Amino acid sequence: MVSLRTKMNLFLEILILLMSSCCVPAINGRIVEAGKQREFDYFALALQWPGTFCRKTRHCCSSNGCCRGSNAPTEFTIHGLWPDYNDGTWPACCTGSNFDVKEISTLRDALEKYWPSLSCSSSSTCHGGKGLFWAHEWEKHGTCSFPVFRDEYSYFLTTLNVYFKYNVTKVLNEAGYVPSNSEKYPLGGIISAIQNAFQATPSLICSGDAVQELRLCFYKDFKPRDCVIGSSIQNDMVTAKSSCPKYVSLPAYASLGKPLSPSFLLGRRCMIAKVSISYLQGGYFDVQN
Repeated sequence: MVSLRTKMNLFLEILILLMSSCCVPAINGRIVEAGKQREFDYFALALQWPGTFCRKTRHCCSSNGCCRGSNAPTEFTIHGLWPDYNDGTWPACCTGSNFDVKEISTLRDALEKYWPSLSCSSSSTCHGGKGLFWAHEWEKHGTCSFPVFRDEYSYFLTTLNVYFKYNVTKVLNEAGYVPSNSEKYPLGGIISAIQNAFQATPSLICSGDAVQELRLCFYKDFKPRDCVIGSSIQNDMVTAKSSCPKYVSLPAYASLGKPLSPSFLLGRRCMIAKVSISYLQGGYFDVQN
């Protein structure tokens, strides 16, 4: 007869096994085992279009970037910097590292502006809890970016600097693709504008006919590359995976919330200047805290 102690030991072993696999991603119907996640192939910088996300806002809260009145984002904001594989899968939750917001305290204001949460709900973390949007991005994606990044600070600082250098909003505005609730733009034209600027093909995701997300892809040294190997444009459409129709919109959005205080904005501008200076002085590999 099995003793109570033996049963308890067996129960604990099963529990530990389940906890260790809770963050293993199931992708395209296949599970990538946590202990077998190989080094990633490239980075995808995922950018969100706030006009598409924010028009779904039904109530406001202090953590929602859509609710900042006249200071709500009007340009692409960062969703995350994701290590990906060339086969279309990706690693996730690669270490037991917990997010520590103190590690990025000096970047906080810049992250609030350029990497805000566009929701009031808390994000899930790799350890079964809830936390900040940045906690989700670091634990799920940032921990898989080794050996390029070894800590939170370098991951978030580099992402900000790459975002500044490859300014998608500016490229599209200069090509005539501006926020509008009435205009529709050719998908091929938007892609071509980015190709001409960065010599690489982006990936776009739409909600209906509205651009919801745009992804720029990079080699590990942050030189641009095509997001989908072998992708091409035919008849103004991307032949690789795309949820966008032939003509798309970049919706404008009127925030429901109140503007941020002048003192907060002054502090933010100072922080943004410091981040930009860090990039100019040492590039996005200057990651000393």
